[in-house]
Amino acid sequence: MAMNDAFGPHEDNLSTGERIAYVLGGLGLAAAAAKPRPNPLLNVLALAAGSYLAWRGAEGYCPVKAALVGSDTHLLHD
Repeated sequence: MAMNDAFGPHEDNLSTGERIAYVLGGLGLAAAAAKPRPNPLLNVLALAAGSYLAWRGAEGYCPVKAALVGSDTHLLHD
C-alpha cells in the first residue's frame, strides 16, 4: 500500500511479523522508560526510541530497512 508521510510516498517494506515485532519492541522500550533512573535523559531517550519503533511498525515502513535492502519489497510478498 502506498503511503505518504514525513519521508514522502513509499511502499510498505515490513512484513506482518516485522510490524508486530516493531510495535511490541517499541512499546516495551517505551514502558521501560517509566522506571525511575538516576539519569532522566535515559528515560527520555528510551521513550523517544520506543515511540519511534512502535510508530514505524504501525506505519509498516522503515527507512533504515529501505536504505539497507533497497526497493525490492516484492520479496516480502512471495
